[in-house]
Amino acid sequence: MELELLRHSTSHILAAAVQQLYPSAKLGIGPAIEEGFYYDFDIPGTTLTPEDLVKIEEKMREIVKKDEKFIKVPMSKEDAVKLFTEKGEKYKVELIKEIPDANVTVYRTGDFIDLCRGPHIDSTGKAGAFKLLTIAGAYWRGVETNPMLQRIYGTAFEKEEDLKTHILKLEEALKRDHRKLGRELDLFNIYHEEAGAGLVYYHPRGARLRLLIEDFLRKEHLKRGYEFVITPHIARINLWNTSGHSGYYRENMYFLEIDKQEYVLKPMNCPGHILIYNSKLHSYRDLPVRFFELGTVYRYERSGVLHGLLRVRGFTQDDAHIFTTPEKLQDEIIAVIDFAFEMLKTFGFDYEVYLSTRPENSVGSDENWAHATDALINALQKKGIKYATDPGAGVFYGPKIDVKMKDALGRPWQGPTIQVDFNLPERFDLHYIAEDGSKKRPVMIHRVVLGSMERFLGALIENYGGAFPLWIAPTQVIILPIADRHLGYAEKLKQKLLDSEIRVEVDPRREKINLKIREAQVQKIPYMLIVGDKEEAAGKVAVRSRHGGDIGESGLEEFLDKLRKEIDTKA
Repeated sequence: MELELLRHSTSHILAAAVQQLYPSAKLGIGPAIEEGFYYDFDIPGTTLTPEDLVKIEEKMREIVKKDEKFIKVPMSKEDAVKLFTEKGEKYKVELIKEIPDANVTVYRTGDFIDLCRGPHIDSTGKAGAFKLLTIAGAYWRGVETNPMLQRIYGTAFEKEEDLKTHILKLEEALKRDHRKLGRELDLFNIYHEEAGAGLVYYHPRGARLRLLIEDFLRKEHLKRGYEFVITPHIARINLWNTSGHSGYYRENMYFLEIDKQEYVLKPMNCPGHILIYNSKLHSYRDLPVRFFELGTVYRYERSGVLHGLLRVRGFTQDDAHIFTTPEKLQDEIIAVIDFAFEMLKTFGFDYEVYLSTRPENSVGSDENWAHATDALINALQKKGIKYATDPGAGVFYGPKIDVKMKDALGRPWQGPTIQVDFNLPERFDLHYIAEDGSKKRPVMIHRVVLGSMERFLGALIENYGGAFPLWIAPTQVIILPIADRHLGYAEKLKQKLLDSEIRVEVDPRREKINLKIREAQVQKIPYMLIVGDKEEAAGKVAVRSRHGGDIGESGLEEFLDKLRKEIDTKA
């Protein structure tokens, strides 16, 4: 049995149970999704709680026990409107009126009836193992001006053991939730009420983590021949008219008026890099030109889809644009693929690769799209990389390679992208002087090797559960003096570690040492140095590790050698 069929059918059982328990409930939609299903409800005067999910599950099991048939009932659109109007199902009536066909189908199970194309399992008794998980708010059809409905999420499997395995995975994922760990580890916050939704504020430890990654990225780009550029956060609308963003991306852009002229908060870095390329004449000998910027961009996302660091309105990309000759295009794509894979390996991610092809809403000629797509396919094939095709998932100006990072739980995260673009060079009339003295058009590669810093940090936090490898841990060592009289020695040790470029803190509180150790463990700091009378007299430290517990006594230089080896190997 297909899981999608099972889960969609279970969502109907959920809807039937809710209407039996809450007769005033009006139905929204209830699709199967990647790992389960949901159903949206409008329940006047009732706000569902987690305790209510238990009652709803019990009612669902009663329906399953009755083993009621899923009966398909074809009817005219007119009759369906009449039926659901009489039932007071205004959301269903709205959906029916938008269906272009003259006839629709509904499904009946016992006394429950719902608009649906189907298909379904034969009867409710074949529903398998299911569990309701969470409740969330959801605007009807995702539009903020529409009513807020209550969305119940659940999941279903054929076998109970598969459900149990999935629930354990969800529990582990909850422990690793970057929003939860962001608060607990004091990394970042999003001050919705004071500053607005989807805008990230990095606290000192979070900023330290991000800057460590950015510094590493800068060094890796320098090694590969990239030039650094910096572009403004706003630009006149003319720039975005030329690029096509104002026509194809307008709903995601922020507009503002300055001196009676329209400006845009930049949603992309590419037009700025194009202006810099176009500021002087280039020879074929100059190409490829590789511009890199940790560029902050702003994109309007509906509040309903915002999610911690993963979906925000202001974010920074490790963004680069390569201007190359057609002859060097494949080599440049391969170099970017190698760069991206090396970065993911360094940060501890596995990955899977997708080729995203031309979307319905796009610019450029068929010939240019074919050239761009072939260039990406040829590079993947030359590298022997297995990939899946994601039809229509390219950007409006070109196809792309999408690399999904896979974390410790096997979950995919959007990561590196490599886009080939013949269109923007035409729109901005880019040139270089060829060997024969003629003017020729460069090809443009848009690429990120990690993605947005916000999304990458969210994935990194969840991948490691906040227990970062030593080389990127915001605090690598914490010194725990046993008593006030050991503070002086602790501060001397701290300075020596700082001089050796180790990120170190001292816990000066008058608390018992066991409490300090427990709290350092909660903060997931890789190493603790405990200092008391014995350690101070010997000029040594007692070392504890985050994972291994008590390591024993060590001289400071010996301990530093251990740290340097672990940092250098990025273990």
